[in-house]
Amino acid sequence: MALKLTHPATEQSGDEPGPRASRREQSEALDFARDIISRVSRTFAIGINVLPGDLGKAVLVGYLLCRIADTIEDDGAASAQRRQYLLARFLECFNDSGKATTFAAEASDIQADASYLELMNGTGLVFELLHSLPRGSAEIVERWTRELALGMSEFVGRYPAGIRIQTMPEYRRYCYYVAGTVGHLLTDLWLFHSPQVRPRDHARLLVNCEAFGEALQTINILKDIAWDIEHENAAYVPEDLLRARGSSHQTILHGDWRVQNREALAVLTQLAREDMRKSLDYFNAIPRMALQIRLFCLLPILFAVATLREIERSTAMLQSGGNVKISRAEVRSLILAGSVSTISNKTTRWLVSKTSRQRFGLGLAKP
Repeated sequence: MALKLTHPATEQSGDEPGPRASRREQSEALDFARDIISRVSRTFAIGINVLPGDLGKAVLVGYLLCRIADTIEDDGAASAQRRQYLLARFLECFNDSGKATTFAAEASDIQADASYLELMNGTGLVFELLHSLPRGSAEIVERWTRELALGMSEFVGRYPAGIRIQTMPEYRRYCYYVAGTVGHLLTDLWLFHSPQVRPRDHARLLVNCEAFGEALQTINILKDIAWDIEHENAAYVPEDLLRARGSSHQTILHGDWRVQNREALAVLTQLAREDMRKSLDYFNAIPRMALQIRLFCLLPILFAVATLREIERSTAMLQSGGNVKISRAEVRSLILAGSVSTISNKTTRWLVSKTSRQRFGLGLAKP
C-alpha cells in the first residue's frame, strides 16, 4: 500500500537555504534521489515517503550520502589506502560541491551492485539536493555524515586486510560511527524541521538516539554474517566472543563450530534486544502530534524486531550463502499495523511485543 502523504507540512525553516541550483536542476536531482532510494533501500524508502517537505528531502539526502560512504567502506576488493583516499575526497565535496562530479569519476573503480554504482555516479546530484536545503538543515546533514565517514576511514585503516572486530568495546565504537551518528542526524533534523518537536523533546530523544540507530545496525550485522565475510571481507562479530567458545572469525561459517558460534551470537542478540527497548523509548518520546516522524521511526523498529525474532530461531546466517529475512507478507502487515497504531504508545508497545514473539499477520486482533 502507498504511504506517501501529499499534503504539505508546516515547517520552521530556521534560516535561508544555501546556494541553490536552478529549478530544473533541483527537480532532476530530486527525481534521481527518489528513484535510487527505492533500489538501494526499499524499506527505508517506505519511511521517507511519509516525511513531509524539506524534512523528507533532508532525510533522503542524509541517507544517500551515508550510503555513498558505506559503499566505499564495503568494497573489500579495494585497498585500505584507496578507500581512505576516496572517503577523504568524498568529504571534500562538502567544502566544494563542484568536486562531486570529479569524485564520482575517481570512484569509478569501486566494486558494488549496479544500483550502488549508479548512486556513486550521481554523487553530484545528491550534493545539488543538499544545497537546496535550508542552510541549518544542510549543516546538520554535513556534520553527522562527516562523523560517519571519518569513523569508517578509521576502521578501514585499522584493518587494511579487511575489518575484523576484536572486542565488544570496539564493536560498540564501530556501531556508533556507522549507525549512532545516523540517530543523531535524524534527531537534530526533527528539531530543526518539525514545529511539534521542541527543545525539551529533543533533549529527551538524545538519550536514546544512538541506541535507535545501533539496534538496527546490530540486527543487520547478525543477519548478514555470511554475506559480509564472503562478499565484503568483513567480520563484525567480536573475535573475543568467538574465542571464548572455541571458535574464531576463520571458523564462523564452519558447520563443526555452529553450536559454539550460535552461543557467541547470544551476546549480540541480547545487546540488540536492549537497544531495541531503548529504541521504543526513543519512539515514545516523539510527540504524538508528530505523526509522520513517529511512523518513520516505528516501521524500522517493527522490521528489526521481526528480523531479530527470526535470527534467534535460525542458523542460516552462519552458513555459506545464508542470511535471514522476514517475508514480504509480514512486511506488508507490519506497515498496515504500524500505520494505524502510530498515535498510541500503548498499542505500539503491544504491536512490538507481539511481533517479537510470532510472525505478524492480518488475522491478529488488536488489544
